[in-house]
Amino acid sequence: MTRTTTRLKARNAGRTRRFAMGSTVVLVVTSMNAPAVLGFAGRQYHHYVINQPGYKAEYGHWQTVSFPAQFRINAIHATLLRTGKILIIAGSGNDRRSFDANTFKSLLWDPVRNSYKLVPTPEDMFCGGHTALPDGRILVAGGTLRYEALNGSVKKAAGTMRVRNENPDAPHTFPKGTVFTAPDGREYATTAEVTVPAATKRTTAATTTVTAGEQHVFVEAVAPGNAYVDQGPAQYTVKGLTGADARNLYGMGERMTLDKQDFQGIRSAYEFNPDTELYERVPDMAYARWYPTLTGLSDGKVVTVSGLDDTGQILTGNDNELYDPATHSWAKAPDRYFPTYPSLFLTASGKLFYSGSNAGYGPADKGRAPGLWDLRDNSFQAVGGLRDADQLETSSSVLLPPAQAQKVMVLGGGGVGESPASTARTGIADLTKAQPSFAPGPDLPAGGTRYLNSVILPDDTVFTTGGSRDYRGKHHSDLLKAQTYHPDTNTFTVAAEPTVGRDYHSEALLLPDGRVVVLGSNPLFADKADTEPATFEQRIEIYNPPYLFRGDRPELTAAPGRAALGSIITVATPDPAAIANAKLIRPSSVTHATDVEQRSVALDITARTAGGLSLALPGNPNLLPPGWYMLFATDHNGTPSVAHWIQVTA
Repeated sequence: MTRTTTRLKARNAGRTRRFAMGSTVVLVVTSMNAPAVLGFAGRQYHHYVINQPGYKAEYGHWQTVSFPAQFRINAIHATLLRTGKILIIAGSGNDRRSFDANTFKSLLWDPVRNSYKLVPTPEDMFCGGHTALPDGRILVAGGTLRYEALNGSVKKAAGTMRVRNENPDAPHTFPKGTVFTAPDGREYATTAEVTVPAATKRTTAATTTVTAGEQHVFVEAVAPGNAYVDQGPAQYTVKGLTGADARNLYGMGERMTLDKQDFQGIRSAYEFNPDTELYERVPDMAYARWYPTLTGLSDGKVVTVSGLDDTGQILTGNDNELYDPATHSWAKAPDRYFPTYPSLFLTASGKLFYSGSNAGYGPADKGRAPGLWDLRDNSFQAVGGLRDADQLETSSSVLLPPAQAQKVMVLGGGGVGESPASTARTGIADLTKAQPSFAPGPDLPAGGTRYLNSVILPDDTVFTTGGSRDYRGKHHSDLLKAQTYHPDTNTFTVAAEPTVGRDYHSEALLLPDGRVVVLGSNPLFADKADTEPATFEQRIEIYNPPYLFRGDRPELTAAPGRAALGSIITVATPDPAAIANAKLIRPSSVTHATDVEQRSVALDITARTAGGLSLALPGNPNLLPPGWYMLFATDHNGTPSVAHWIQVTA
């Protein structure tokens, strides 16, 4: 106990010294970055400083990667596969021209070999949701059916048509372009295919009751102009139907307007197979989703919540779904409303913790409060105490290492919608308490920050990078800053500065070799005056943390490829005494700075032999959900080995 305490104090003191020295160096470099002073000589000296071995060992080092033109895509989603490759999904990439041309892209990138491969992408997965399944496949659900149309750009009146089927014997599918006719003769065509379920018939001794099947679809007028605007509900006939079909099948139209139209989602779902490197179609969700969150559960199922539906309306919360990969089927999940892309973390109790972080759509006064959601009885326990609770949109959340501590940190964020407000606040919720609440954490060194990406490192710290002060980087507000959070001391230390700004549609994830990849960014404007449209950032940066510049790394020369929950595994290493700890880190699946997948689970070292270690896995599947993990061993300086992939089974 005494040795451990002494070591911790020494390590913490070292961190204090590093921060102090870092402040001095950064001040020097920052002063030289001033445009009036810098010049060619200043840039050369800055380049010299950041490439010195001592600087790298203190702050880390960045490198920029640029792919050949044919492999550059807009990185909207990024997932680390069990093969070590990264699946980067663009779909249409927030590019309407690509959407209109049905040009949808995904890229497989091997960061070790620096090889890349375009993957056939069957639908527009732009702004869908994704998560890893226990066998290493990636479930991708939802995406884009239709792009938004802003006020003034809508030419054809449009709205929601609720299509009904009173035939109890068969469903009916209407193709895209089916025309519904109003009582006054005005016509509106469907913008997507829609299948209406059969009616349900209930018979008792006295009566037979038929309840029409119903499904909604977005329709727009067959011609432009105000003449098609209709403010009242009405019953519509289906053009071309006759006889019984004409009687049984009809539409109930809502308001048809020229108002702004939001993005619309799709019901489609796929599993990406890391072996074939192809998407494989699975049954559709019951509800269309754009901006949903998918969270894996301890039994391998996936709870899917929120999103905009196929009419552009945010889902109400009575439409949550559960995906079962064993049967490739969807089922009803408990009701609970959330804004889009909510951060939901599986906790050791089996409950889901909603940190309050989200990525945008939804009213400011609904579903924003953090809390613990119990799927078993659909109860929700509020978790209060968070400062700047009205600035959780575009914030970052992370389950702090080790996962056994059951602490979730919220970092930064901004006001709802296009608000320019942002906060430097961090807060930490200790979920082991009977009545958890947020305690203040240290403010972000860069000040108010939206779109911050946070990555768990194998030395039990959290690397945070990028973001912007304003909405989507407006007024040139991208922050070329990075820092590392130390849970043991509750402090930040500065890190080497990135050279590429990152805001909306950016991602960051840990690689098996301990490096961090940072991708994407979709700012609105390229200039400080906000007059020039910006392009999507296609450069990729790799951050090499300081632990990669401190001499030799520990090695794992052998480890099993599979291990059961609660089991003890034996790993080989040439210097067992040098290993301070070991952990399993779940690979990231991240979009919109939202990553509910990553977690670092500490393993107990139960024995040391001449050539190896015995490591005990926790037996709680809520703490260690079955699936693929990176096994890291770290030495007493916090330097990690290269990870070994291992599948944890129930």
